[in-house]
Amino acid sequence: MHLRDLTQYLTELADNNNRPWFIMNKPRYDILREEFLAVVTQLIAQLGTFDREVVACNPKKAMFRINRDIRFAADKRPYKTRFSAGITPRDLRRPSAGGGPTYYFHIDGDGTLGIGAGEYLPPPPRLKAIRAALVNDAPGFAKVIKNKAMRSTFGDSMLHEDKLQRPPKGYDPGHPHIEYIKLKSFFVWTEVKLKLNEPDQLVPDLARAFKDAYTLVAWLRGVEVAPTQD
Repeated sequence: MHLRDLTQYLTELADNNNRPWFIMNKPRYDILREEFLAVVTQLIAQLGTFDREVVACNPKKAMFRINRDIRFAADKRPYKTRFSAGITPRDLRRPSAGGGPTYYFHIDGDGTLGIGAGEYLPPPPRLKAIRAALVNDAPGFAKVIKNKAMRSTFGDSMLHEDKLQRPPKGYDPGHPHIEYIKLKSFFVWTEVKLKLNEPDQLVPDLARAFKDAYTLVAWLRGVEVAPTQD
């Protein structure tokens, strides 16, 4: 992929976030979008070498739209200023849509590559199930958070966005995983600078990072949501 062209385009889009500019530069966008599709396609194939569940993921459905949903937003800028994708076995476009763990990445105009995996702000039934699993499978989760490969790539903590100040009702404050039980996301995250001079390294670098996060993805996949009672 022409990473310099992509970051230049995204930088210009950030400065000209309006429909006339976007339409005028649509040919550039279309070319970059096709190149990004090729990246996602290659990445899914790479992930399939260690995670067979994602091999059937449709790369077109894995890619996020560039259009922003501004219906209820104070910010009325119509376009996102990044290219992004979320890879799951079920082709869900939004990692927070309750579809289980996701491999997510995005590219910003400043040359930042964001890489994450897990479940970001899962809906209440899913969050409840994950918290219960932390209690019922405390040793298994301990192995996840101590995994050397994951810690080396993503650090020793998950996203703390919207973390509870106190334990949720019904949970023992003394539980060894109580700080994780307070979380609302179970998502590891890192940001690195793009290797603009080495575009061929993008897919291998992403695949390597996601492989390091697979221990979390696999554990989360094992969490089942209890069926609702009619």
